[in-house]
Amino acid sequence: MNVSVVVPLYNEAENVERLWAELREFADAERRVTQIVFVDDGSNDGTYERLTAACRGDGRATVLRLRRNFGQTAALSAGLDAATGDVICPMDGDLQNDPRDIPKLLAKIEEGFDVVSGWRKDRKDRWLTRRVPSWAANRLISKITSVPLHDYGCSLKAYRREVIEGIHLYGEMHRFIPSLASWMGVAVAEVPVNHRPRVAGKSKYGLSRIIRVVLDLINVKFLISYSTRPIQVFGKIGVYSFLLGVILLALTIFMKFHMGYAITGNPFFMLSALCALVAVQFVCIGLLGELTIRTYYETQKKAIYVIRERFQGGGDTR
Repeated sequence: MNVSVVVPLYNEAENVERLWAELREFADAERRVTQIVFVDDGSNDGTYERLTAACRGDGRATVLRLRRNFGQTAALSAGLDAATGDVICPMDGDLQNDPRDIPKLLAKIEEGFDVVSGWRKDRKDRWLTRRVPSWAANRLISKITSVPLHDYGCSLKAYRREVIEGIHLYGEMHRFIPSLASWMGVAVAEVPVNHRPRVAGKSKYGLSRIIRVVLDLINVKFLISYSTRPIQVFGKIGVYSFLLGVILLALTIFMKFHMGYAITGNPFFMLSALCALVAVQFVCIGLLGELTIRTYYETQKKAIYVIRERFQGGGDTR
């Protein structure tokens, strides 16, 4: 079983030498690690130059440099596409993940699991701005996706290659890979991993990401439950709206004949007409969604990143 480690980076120049030293030492001890893919996501602090200088001469290292900052999901996607191992292990490049935890994940893979997620059981982050929102988000994601994990935000994971190859990432979807893979019927496990405090550099995460995560969660729920049948979600809303309109219309008629209210001036009549209009619109959206989904599944997907340079530790740059 060959293992590829994938590390997205953005402005981590202060950490790359130590990061590479840890990964090189780990790969020397763990012979199954045959490839380490770094993805510089458009850093402007010299991360790429310092990283390529550190990795030069080691054929296990591959460094990709994206033309601009595309975001963590795109950077991870670039690394996953470049990985060649039977098992792929992403991790953060800020030194808070410990590469020595990777054998724990691999042990679960060898037990027969397809996806193994790290669990930062003892997090070294700020309690109010990081740990509490993360706890709430993990509970919500687990409930909605029916894939119970304590720590969706932990980047240290392990995937069988055949699982990750069938997933295309967009937006902020990297954290939802276990959920997106669940429709395949994969076996998912979670193991506690070490989480170290950041010693250099600046965190790229904040409370501003919460809105994006919530929106992507809605997207994930749709993809898991209704991606091949959008008429079921939009059509249901249309049907419920139509039924509400019928009830309001019946109430309007009752008020006309038993209470003497005029139909044309009755607000319930206008709400009934509005509900009927909404019903037609949602059913039409569902039908258009059905056509779009068929187009989506029959066309080739476009990559969400552009590689500027590719550095191979053996010496080739192309």
